[in-house]
Amino acid sequence: MSTLKVDSITNDGSAVDFTYNAKVSNGTLKKEYYEQGTEPAYPCDGALWFNTSDDTFHIYANNAWYATTASRPPPPFVGNRGIFAGGSFYYDVIQYITITTAGNATDFGDLVNYNGYMGGCSNGSRGLFGGGYHAGSKLATIDYITIASTGNAADFGDLTEARRNVSACSDGTKGVFAGGQASAHTPTIDYVTIATLGNAIDFGDLTQAEPKATASCASEVRGIFAGGNSSGGIKYNVIDYITIATTGNATDFGDLTAGRTNHAGCSDGVRGIFGGGSTGDTVNTIDYITIATTGNAIDFGDLTANTANLAACANATRGVFGGGSSSDTISYVIIQTAGNATDFGNLLAATSNPAACSGD
Repeated sequence: MSTLKVDSITNDGSAVDFTYNAKVSNGTLKKEYYEQGTEPAYPCDGALWFNTSDDTFHIYANNAWYATTASRPPPPFVGNRGIFAGGSFYYDVIQYITITTAGNATDFGDLVNYNGYMGGCSNGSRGLFGGGYHAGSKLATIDYITIASTGNAADFGDLTEARRNVSACSDGTKGVFAGGQASAHTPTIDYVTIATLGNAIDFGDLTQAEPKATASCASEVRGIFAGGNSSGGIKYNVIDYITIATTGNATDFGDLTAGRTNHAGCSDGVRGIFGGGSTGDTVNTIDYITIATTGNAIDFGDLTANTANLAACANATRGVFGGGSSSDTISYVIIQTAGNATDFGNLLAATSNPAACSGD
């Protein structure tokens, strides 16, 4: 790479624009800005650099880059209150935790119906729980709550078809419900606008013909659906993604570290994590992906116990896994730091197949 050094620039007095918003006007260099994943070469004192590899800001002075305290704002669909709703033993209970503070769950209110096997998502203020199963019947219902205010859920509308073992995620505007078991396992993806009550609309299909019990997470752009099982019991390792703002069929993202089902996913908007589930045997595995970059999942660490049929939610820092395998255990990880989960507390009762979301 060549380097050009200039002692002075003279012009007719009008501004001269350069890449990265640098500007020369009346002989003064006003700004030097870089947006890249590697350290810039040949900066001047006062230069600014946004490191796209870890979303941090830096300023250059005295021959060195110094990180600032600026950080990426949290995505709109997460918050510090984590919600766990329902369960496969037909609980109508909704319970909540404060994700920043370890401790036991507290009663929030009740669902409209006793329900399990739902998908949960939020726009940060309103939480939705869609689909599910009760007393031998698959449900199309969608319930909603206001996350900041405890109380009972209310009716939101219906999915396009009644089904159980649904996965859900959100970009903060749309809530997306995917897969599950209707009359048979289905690749259907539905969506709603979370701020507006009403029935779901067809979005497209997942890549697998019979996905049930996938795990999901999202960024502000992409929705991710990972794993699941077929009606023949095949455990998928496939990870799909959609662009949530644009309806259409899912696209292949990569693979989990192993095919598994009945696991749980969450994200901080940058990194997605998937914990627990069954490969045939119940596992404690946690995988992670970088949502903006397609590719295979990488081992993150382990849950505190082998657990399937659990749910997960997150704030901008912590991912929290609760319930599953007739357990009341809640555990957490720091999403940007790979490692094993730590005990958080307990749900109100042992609960399999709850749904979860978070907000404020």
